[in-house]
Amino acid sequence: MSLFPPDFSWERYLGWARVLLASAALAGTWLRDPGAPPLFLAMLGVFLVYSAAIAALPPARKAVWLLVLFVDTVFFLIVSGHASERALWLASIFYLFLLTEGVSLHGPREVAVVAAIAAVFGAVMPSTAAGLLERTVVVAGVLGIGFSVSRVRMADWAHRLASEAAAARRAVDGALETERQRIASDFHDGPLQSFISLQMRLEILRKLLERDFHAGMEDLRELQALAQQQVRELRVFLRSMRPLDVDGTNLLASARRTAEMFQKESGMPVTFLGGNSPTSLSPETAQEVLQMLREALHNVQKHAEATRVAVAVERTDRGLEISVDDNGRGFNFVGAYSLEELELLKLGPDSLKRRARSLNADLTLESRPGRGAGLKFRIPVP
Repeated sequence: MSLFPPDFSWERYLGWARVLLASAALAGTWLRDPGAPPLFLAMLGVFLVYSAAIAALPPARKAVWLLVLFVDTVFFLIVSGHASERALWLASIFYLFLLTEGVSLHGPREVAVVAAIAAVFGAVMPSTAAGLLERTVVVAGVLGIGFSVSRVRMADWAHRLASEAAAARRAVDGALETERQRIASDFHDGPLQSFISLQMRLEILRKLLERDFHAGMEDLRELQALAQQQVRELRVFLRSMRPLDVDGTNLLASARRTAEMFQKESGMPVTFLGGNSPTSLSPETAQEVLQMLREALHNVQKHAEATRVAVAVERTDRGLEISVDDNGRGFNFVGAYSLEELELLKLGPDSLKRRARSLNADLTLESRPGRGAGLKFRIPVP
């Protein structure tokens, strides 16, 4: 991954920089070094034509740019081997161009090869411009290799951050989708069903009023009680959308507050039993645990027709165990089922099963028709 904007093209900019360098070399040598051999000037002219062709080259594979780097290195060796001391500036500038090309388009290995070739060439031909540039070649080569290594590491780091950001976005999208499904399911099973029932009762009331006014008024009073019940259910539903009072360092206290708030809102007596072992969870895990407890209590209020409920929170060697038991009518099946069995048989609340899977928790649902139901989930705790 590049550290530069998507529209930034090193190939294009280096191509035109090569043309500019070749033009400056030809013009500078012709003006400043009248004694330059015609063959050397012709070679510079050929390189100018070659540079223009490379600048017009469309996006190509890396192998093509490796070939271009090889040709540029050969040209540098020719320039440094045949240029006079007056053309020393040309050899030094072109060497810096070579290093820039290697760092920008390739990696540390290619930069090291270019620097090593230039250093060896200067060592075996000390009388040439390359020999005079030997110290500069070595120092600049080492700096170029170090910068190339740093650039590769930065690119890897940026790529890793982009991958982590993409994974985080996917996790957030998944959590949002799960929460949308839960809200839709709760609204369908709760307020929506109540409003459908109210609509049907209103239609019956209209027909009843046409036949018997007094009986209709009695039915209207029942409808008022139903509307009041719907208002209470909507308030409970809206409260379930609010952020939970989470204390990850003291989950027992947070669970107790959740049970007390449920008792206050529903009017149903709640017996709370908590162990003495301290439990510390991350804020995210504590949020999910308390949401499961709140959903379990809400389901008791909405479906169980219970008159009391018991909540127990205990830390054991196997993890954090939370149970919710009521004395309601139970489910339409008998016995205790694990999470896997509930999913296989398509039994139990879907939202609680989804949250149990997200926490890697064990869930057990026990139904005693006519005598209540019990829900227990165990969350692994480090």
